[in-house]
Amino acid sequence: MKNKNVVLDVNEKPGFFLWLMLSMQHLFSMFGSTVIVPLLVGLSPSIALFASGVGTLLHILITQKKIPAYMGSSFAFIVPMKYLMQTTGYPGIAQGVIAVGLIYLVVALIICFFGLDWIDKILPAVVVGPIVIVIGLSLAGSAANNAMMNNGKYDLKFVFIALITLLLAISFNIYLKGFLGFMPILLAIVCGYVISIFMGEVNLNTISNAPWFALPKFEIPFVSYNVHLEWGAILAIAPIAFVTITEHLGHIMVLNELTGRNYFKNPGLSRTLSGDGMASIFAGLVGGPAVTSYGENIGVMAITKIHSVYVLIGAAIFAIVFSFVNKLNVIIMQMPLPVIGGISFLLFGTIASSGIKILIENNIDMNIKRNLMIISSILVIGVGGFMLKIGTLPLNGLAIATLLGIILNLILPKENK
Repeated sequence: MKNKNVVLDVNEKPGFFLWLMLSMQHLFSMFGSTVIVPLLVGLSPSIALFASGVGTLLHILITQKKIPAYMGSSFAFIVPMKYLMQTTGYPGIAQGVIAVGLIYLVVALIICFFGLDWIDKILPAVVVGPIVIVIGLSLAGSAANNAMMNNGKYDLKFVFIALITLLLAISFNIYLKGFLGFMPILLAIVCGYVISIFMGEVNLNTISNAPWFALPKFEIPFVSYNVHLEWGAILAIAPIAFVTITEHLGHIMVLNELTGRNYFKNPGLSRTLSGDGMASIFAGLVGGPAVTSYGENIGVMAITKIHSVYVLIGAAIFAIVFSFVNKLNVIIMQMPLPVIGGISFLLFGTIASSGIKILIENNIDMNIKRNLMIISSILVIGVGGFMLKIGTLPLNGLAIATLLGIILNLILPKENK
């Protein structure tokens, strides 16, 4: 099929130079989040970048080049990974990350046997719309924090840089035409970076002193370390896979809406889950954190209306290359937080707006009490930071809101007004 409402559809290729720029735009958009996870945990950022690139290529291959998605480091596993780094070290984390991938594969196998007709019944528009809104808005806090806080203190300079970056992104998106009109996010990031340099927020000495090339610090089982089964590490990390599977469903919903397709049916949820699972298994085998599909890149696609899977392939290749080119790696790692925050305002807001669009296009009547109860519950629980801890399994607001929305949709009478 061909989506006539986009600039480049999923299977369309841009020209070579435009292709490079669009792929760089996606790389810049996901870079900050992908490397901040290993930095917080104590892993190698270059390995995380390498794993995200290869994981994305694996996902695209398994999903038959039908889904434009980028795999980046997952925030859901930060707490147990930080704990395990102080106890088992990376060997324990690796076993947990590989277990996460295996859980994805098992769920995919179950779907192969039982089908997915149940998805349309448990995930109608009245549930999907607010879930997509929550996916965007639940990330708003991190965007605002990056835009305001400098080492834990409110910084007006950060606020200025963030707002200028946001306004530039909006202006470029509205007013630029032709070639430059395809990459408003990349241009805004570059401009924000330059402004940050003049305002003293980029350490140029770190960049100039960094070596040009460096081999990523791979952690390969039976090569870098001896393997001893760590059940505690596996039990600490693996159950969170059920949370990220829920997030995966949400991202697929957003992509369905953006591209005008039904990826639950073609190439099928079993393939999308298998792609995520294999990406995490690979990450665990080379020294990286568990990965998941990234909302930042979905936001870029929503803004630019460029959904080409080849652009995501280019971004993945750049990520792999940059993991070895240390100088470029350091340049991007010096990306000021307010620049990331300013761009995130737009990217995450666009995702939330896609959820509103789902409700409008499906004529969801808010005067019907049933609809109002479902949507209201999902929004406040999902955005409010609500959490349920059951043993070692923490369920975040998005997971709980999704489960609650599904349950309410199944049990509330449809004739209720």
